[in-house]
Amino acid sequence: RLVPNAIVRSKGDKTTYFGHGLGRCRDYSALHYRLPFEKGYLVDWDAQKAVWDGVFSSEVLNVDTAESSLLITEPYFNLPNIQDVYDQFVFEEYEFHSYHRCTPAATIPFGRLFQPGGHSPPECLVVIDSGFSFTHVVPIINNHIQWYAVKRLDVGGKLLTNKLKELVSYRQWNMMDETYIMNRAKETCCYVSTRFFEDLETCRSNPKKNSIVREYVLPNFSINRHGRVRLPNEELSATDQVLHMENELFTIPELLFRPDDIGLEQSGLAATVAASISLLPHDLRGMFWANIGLIGGSTNFPGFYERLSSELLTLTPVEYDLQIYRSEDAVIEAYRSAIAFVNDPVFSAHVVTREEYLEVGSNASRRKFTGWQSSSAPGDESTQESMIEDRSQPSRKPSRARARTTTAPGRRR
Repeated sequence: RLVPNAIVRSKGDKTTYFGHGLGRCRDYSALHYRLPFEKGYLVDWDAQKAVWDGVFSSEVLNVDTAESSLLITEPYFNLPNIQDVYDQFVFEEYEFHSYHRCTPAATIPFGRLFQPGGHSPPECLVVIDSGFSFTHVVPIINNHIQWYAVKRLDVGGKLLTNKLKELVSYRQWNMMDETYIMNRAKETCCYVSTRFFEDLETCRSNPKKNSIVREYVLPNFSINRHGRVRLPNEELSATDQVLHMENELFTIPELLFRPDDIGLEQSGLAATVAASISLLPHDLRGMFWANIGLIGGSTNFPGFYERLSSELLTLTPVEYDLQIYRSEDAVIEAYRSAIAFVNDPVFSAHVVTREEYLEVGSNASRRKFTGWQSSSAPGDESTQESMIEDRSQPSRKPSRARARTTTAPGRRR
């Protein structure tokens, strides 16, 4: 069961819905979202607690937390102070028996994304996680994330939805308050173009009638009808309102591959993947190129796989093979992998119990859940020192495209 991680206020029926309660909403126009997460980090703990209270209640999971073990995913490069608050909520507020905290990509080796036909998972793999706030490229060796090579692209589903709202509001109607409606329109209509300039010229030469234009019929909540793409020769009623979607259909997802189009000084997704793999041990790079997996909602755009494959093919060294794995449902792939993880006998060795937390506090979690703070590149004392040394040697200065790739929080230029 999918529960929106938000507190939502509906202007239509003047009701506030907490997480799972949004399913009872009948008027999705002008929804105001209060999100626990901002820019990828959990910052509103009151809102998060309200959502969690509903999830653990009899209305959803109906669990006795004192007798339960919890697996929870956290953001990549999560800050230590925020991690400590996670521990406090899990053990002091909800009194869970035990729990494990990790990033979404850390669960993927236990799932079936890289195991078509029942094969054993590869030892070296790259997970591309394109989520709500960011897109991360995460290399993994033997179930351990190689944090020194993780790259972040500051483009995610939220930015794409906001840009679509701006374009539609400029060209047609003011949709700046219609986040829910425009997000549904984005997921229904948008696609990644494999011939961007040709599609752009098609829309420019004949803006109103061409093979790309889609007509999106806006929802009518007075009769409980959701938005939809207008079918050919479909008759519309006098009350129907239609959005004419033109080049925004493919220019919005294009930001994943060309973030510099909106002024972000970063490389596109394909170049970011290549930059990440170039930091890994040379004798293992062929395995990483042959095991690239896609998770996260933004990888569901039609054409995403084909566009990424074609761009990565031009960047892959000739001696390596390129293989990209797609999920049947990229949104919940991390959840499915987490289920496989907790059913694995090794899971019990990766949890922190409430007794351990009461004895030594968050130090128990720091010892069990090794993260990016304690990671370092092979042969270096620390990632930070390695970066400083690289900058001090002009002969090793990275190319401009690679220098634009985002580094981790706390390590910005």
